[in-house]
Amino acid sequence: MNCHQRCRTLAALVARPLSLAPLLAAVLTGCVSLAPLYEQPPMPVPQTFPESAPVTQSTVNAVEIGWRDYFADPVLQGLIADALAYNRDLRLAMQRVEETLAMYGIRRADQFPTIGVAADFARARVPAGLSGVDRAVTASQYQVGVGLATWELDFWGRVANLKDAALQNYLATDAARQAATLALIEQVANSYLSLRELDERILLAQETIASREKSYRIFTRRYEVGATSKLDLTQVETLWRQAVALGAQLEQERAMRVNALQVLVGKPVDLPHEKIRLDDSGVMSDLPAGLPADLLVNRPDILAAEYQLRAANANIGVARAEFFPRVTLTGSAGTASTELSNLFTGPSRTWNFGPSVSLPIFDMGRREANLDVAKAQRDQAVTAYEQAIQAAFRDVADALAARQWLAEQVDVLRATVDAQAERARLAQLRYDHGASPFLEVLDAQRDLLVAQQQLVQTRRALLASRVSLYAALGGGRFETHTDARDTTPTQNNP
Repeated sequence: MNCHQRCRTLAALVARPLSLAPLLAAVLTGCVSLAPLYEQPPMPVPQTFPESAPVTQSTVNAVEIGWRDYFADPVLQGLIADALAYNRDLRLAMQRVEETLAMYGIRRADQFPTIGVAADFARARVPAGLSGVDRAVTASQYQVGVGLATWELDFWGRVANLKDAALQNYLATDAARQAATLALIEQVANSYLSLRELDERILLAQETIASREKSYRIFTRRYEVGATSKLDLTQVETLWRQAVALGAQLEQERAMRVNALQVLVGKPVDLPHEKIRLDDSGVMSDLPAGLPADLLVNRPDILAAEYQLRAANANIGVARAEFFPRVTLTGSAGTASTELSNLFTGPSRTWNFGPSVSLPIFDMGRREANLDVAKAQRDQAVTAYEQAIQAAFRDVADALAARQWLAEQVDVLRATVDAQAERARLAQLRYDHGASPFLEVLDAQRDLLVAQQQLVQTRRALLASRVSLYAALGGGRFETHTDARDTTPTQNNP
């Protein structure tokens, strides 16, 4: 006899005498839940990442690398630590976790009876016409008892499924908090890299401004003694003014990036201009990609989607249980007396016991509609879970592709900068010997500055791709500042 058959048998027996209680107990044996058996949907992505982004064979897993181990720069470590402590979005995510944990506690408590103690005193006067003794009667009543509030006997697993759905929602919210933590780490790291990029570009711009300002002073003297033309002087001045404008533009952008970083960190930050070039290898290490299946256990957003799917699965059991009778118990036991002195003596014991069975017969299809809603929500949760996997696969594939091709671009741009520097040197020599117009020097110096700026930007993009890969693979161990709990619920907790 399966669970559904046992449930139907019980529905036919609830009105029979109490002598059938042993039979009822046997029928109910093993009838725990009407929720469908959970099955993890298959991965809607390839088994390996694209060939353009080869997988590095390694036993190291991204989730095993803590952010302090991955990000070696001490300044960046301090910024991430402050962000985890003070960021308001992360704090809100933690508060949502506390809320869902409390909701789980409420649902878990519904599985057990609520027992309370009550004490009552009543004094009443009954007129002679109603007293039955031809005189008015004034009487007092004292009563003390221990009562059992309405408690549902969870034959069909309705309360248990509600508790399980609350547990899965809590786990999903906690996984979402972990996803928010990982996203915050990624945002802080990228903001820091952007600032270091701007520091390098500002340093290049300042060096260029100083060099061009010196050239402008030299050409001004030459023009004053008639050794050069007004055209050459204005071209040198134009080149200098352009460098000054670029420097002002970069300073403005840096100030805005600092403001954005302060919002992420949650408190003021003191980041003066760095005067040294960023050591790319000293910021973070390289990371193997692993396989797409690793994302199912490493990515917090995928875990959150799966927990939501499990919650939707449990809600189907709740909706199915509404089709069966709901059995509740109420009762109390205590003492009652008209005299306070006799409340705990003599024949003053009192008790009451009231089982109740209810089953809607005609509800215009409300229960069927509720079940359809639960099934539709479960289907939506499956789709959301599959979308999370596909998005995670794309994040990793994009980060791997960026890491591969940006590394090649950096090599090309380094060679380009060297070539442009040699071109500018030769153009200056040709101009000094009268073999070419100054316009050739102007173009060479302008192209050199552009190439230098592009190299710094591409190096920063390459580092950002490593940050993105770390986040796309699920990150590592996170540090939070919530109070530790010794009784955090798990899937196996009652």
